[in-house]
Amino acid sequence: MPHGEDLPALGIGTWRMGEESARAAAEVAALRMALDIGYRVIDTAEMYGAGGAESVVGDAVREAIRAGLAREALYIVSKVLPEHADIAGTIAACEASLRRLGLDQIDLYLLHWRSGVPLKDTIDAFEILQRRGWIRHWGVSNFDIDDMRDLLSAPGGAACSTNQVWYSLSQRGVEFDLLPWQRVHQMPLMAYCPIDQGALADHPALRKVAERHQATPAQIALAWLMTQPGVMAIPKAAHAVHLRHNWQAGHVRLTSVDLAELDRHFPPPARKAPLAMR
Repeated sequence: MPHGEDLPALGIGTWRMGEESARAAAEVAALRMALDIGYRVIDTAEMYGAGGAESVVGDAVREAIRAGLAREALYIVSKVLPEHADIAGTIAACEASLRRLGLDQIDLYLLHWRSGVPLKDTIDAFEILQRRGWIRHWGVSNFDIDDMRDLLSAPGGAACSTNQVWYSLSQRGVEFDLLPWQRVHQMPLMAYCPIDQGALADHPALRKVAERHQATPAQIALAWLMTQPGVMAIPKAAHAVHLRHNWQAGHVRLTSVDLAELDRHFPPPARKAPLAMR
């Protein structure tokens, strides 16, 4: 990370969690299992389940801390909605997120996507939150390269820690300009939907590579992302088998033959394309 911390290349997402109270206990248990397996980065947002996902994360984190896991070992990411992105709205949204999470501080706080609110106002709010100790670092999500240039030209914009976007084998558009730009600026990219919401989990083009490694197609898709310098994958998983399989993807070592085969089936971009968004 730009601020000197090293983070793992694999975290866990929480989109679609917290939407139904009947599933909350199972979702908390899934996140607890993730922490037991070794995941340390949890990504959530005030938008997910209208705050319900943050509550689920908060319950899981409290249980893990009571069981002996140090809060300092965790890296909690959340996001503010664009309609709350003015100074007063961002501060209020962060306070509500902290309350749902049951935390004193969010490690990384992102603007979920860009809106009509001037970037300077959101940056000013992030800086206030940092001074109060409510967040450690801040960043953005769903920003394309022109948005990133605008951000860095705004006062204080160079303090941005990351940009979180949809990046997967089938959505490689960021490789044309955004990802190289972020690497030049030493700004990691957080890849959401790294398995295309499950669409790559049994993709026929991945099966042959998967067989060579005694792995699953989903593991190959994640392993490929984790070979990309400066990229963290944050797949959402709520079932024990998926949590374990995703974690084991970190042990898959793709060869040059594997990578060439994946490039044939999922070619890198030859031209600029609109940013994929969920």
